[in-house]
Amino acid sequence: MGKFIITKRKNNEYQFNLEAVNGQVILTSEGYVAKASCIKGIESVKSNATNDARYDRKISTNQKYYFNLKAGNGEIIGTSQMYATEAGRDNGIESVKNNAPGATIIDETI
Repeated sequence: MGKFIITKRKNNEYQFNLEAVNGQVILTSEGYVAKASCIKGIESVKSNATNDARYDRKISTNQKYYFNLKAGNGEIIGTSQMYATEAGRDNGIESVKNNAPGATIIDETI
């Protein structure tokens, strides 16, 4: 199973990363002012991860592939790393689908 890791940014905002079993970061959140909002973001990822329609598949200006995971209201709740290939991006999406629903939460801000 994967794990969500909550950390604090230099600007004191909270964020989470979803890590796969191999420790690779597969999804990163926006910054949150409150930890409670960050935890709600994690719950949103868990509930939306298995819905393929929630993934917005993108290509960056430097021709790298990535995706955004969106909530039901269209808000972005997580962004992937950049991938060299479309297949790599699609594997990343599958990894989020497989890892997020049962992932544990580790709070490194305590």
